[in-house]
Amino acid sequence: MTFPALRDLVEDLRHARPALWAGRSEGARSTHSIDAAQVQQAVQRFERFAPLLAQLFPELQASGGRIESALLHVPQMQQALQLPEQLGRLWLKADHSLPVAGSIKARGGVHEVLEYAEQIALQHGLLADGDYLQLASDAARAVFASYQVAVGSTGNLGLSIGVMASGLGFKATVHMSADAKEWKKQRLRARGVQVVEHAGDYAQAVAAGRALADQDTHCHFVDDEHSLSLLLGYAAAAPHLVAQLAENGIAVDETHPLFVYIPCGVGGAPGGVALGLQQAFGPHVHCFFAEPVQSPCFMVEMLAGAAALPGLEAHPSVYELGLNNQTEADGLAVPRASELAADVVRGFLGGVFTVEDETLFCHLCLLKDREGLQIEPSAAAGFSGPRALLESVAGQDYLQRQKLLPHMANATHIVWTTGGLFVPDEEYARFLARGRDLLN
Repeated sequence: MTFPALRDLVEDLRHARPALWAGRSEGARSTHSIDAAQVQQAVQRFERFAPLLAQLFPELQASGGRIESALLHVPQMQQALQLPEQLGRLWLKADHSLPVAGSIKARGGVHEVLEYAEQIALQHGLLADGDYLQLASDAARAVFASYQVAVGSTGNLGLSIGVMASGLGFKATVHMSADAKEWKKQRLRARGVQVVEHAGDYAQAVAAGRALADQDTHCHFVDDEHSLSLLLGYAAAAPHLVAQLAENGIAVDETHPLFVYIPCGVGGAPGGVALGLQQAFGPHVHCFFAEPVQSPCFMVEMLAGAAALPGLEAHPSVYELGLNNQTEADGLAVPRASELAADVVRGFLGGVFTVEDETLFCHLCLLKDREGLQIEPSAAAGFSGPRALLESVAGQDYLQRQKLLPHMANATHIVWTTGGLFVPDEEYARFLARGRDLLN
């Protein structure tokens, strides 16, 4: 990106205007080496625990204990977004309906709790015969009850950690920031999870939770900013999506590019998904992260050290750009990105774009009216991706650099919806009414 273009992008960021930064530049490399074998280990861990999860959670019996979501073709939504078929077809990865936790956080959060439970079980000889159903026994639950799992969260990660940890018998504590929704706190408390409310933002809740966990040797703190286990849990989504694409006859290769648009908070979930997909499809998949205009922490992290951002050379916060980190997309209200996620995707990330809150409600409403699907505002962030990519100067430059323009008619666009299953009816009705008001 040229300096004038970069300067304009920074001005858009500072003034909370929608913007697109396109990455995948030569010379950008990750310092982390995460291979496909590590992702496969996460896939296998989910498989080992599947019988136990089916026993603990009735909603998983039909899937045999597998926590997965559908891949849906959404032609009516494509029409509503005014995306012509000459630019490819629009699909939706329905993580908003993931069972147990009701969001994409079920992937990473559940995986880390399972990995911790497996470690404790092995230490105490609870898996001597390899039967994971034994972890539902009174003896196993008595062991788990002497340990605690804690996390700092704006909501959805807390739900996934709290529900899974309490389901196995651990003590569970979720430190929640001021912007977390009340219904999420109530849902956790109903599961017997201790909810600690903090007056500050996401970063302050995480810091407080981490400090308390450090004082207890029997407490495992799930650190969304630095956890490899979380990242691998999200990356484990890739093999199932590969199979779903094949089942639908969708090719991904040099002349059939795949574009994936994922809402981004601290970056662990989209970073893990992007990692898994990059391992599966290499340069033929192009992942773009979506952020609110007031909380573009991942884009700011990607730009850190650029000449147009003097003084922001190391792990900056959105507050340093004069932004307020206030958004209706509560799960995306994060001031500072995960350094781990940023480093992992630096060499292959397609880009990051920002979205106004009003657009989230419009797209939430359109998805309900056109496809009958119900999501929360943060989950709608990805729907702005195709137009941002196809109509912006930065997006066109990216497509040209990647030699994709001749192949766009064969492209597949997947919007990854990340949450919404457990939103209370009255809360969703307010979302819908706001979207309709904006559309009218």
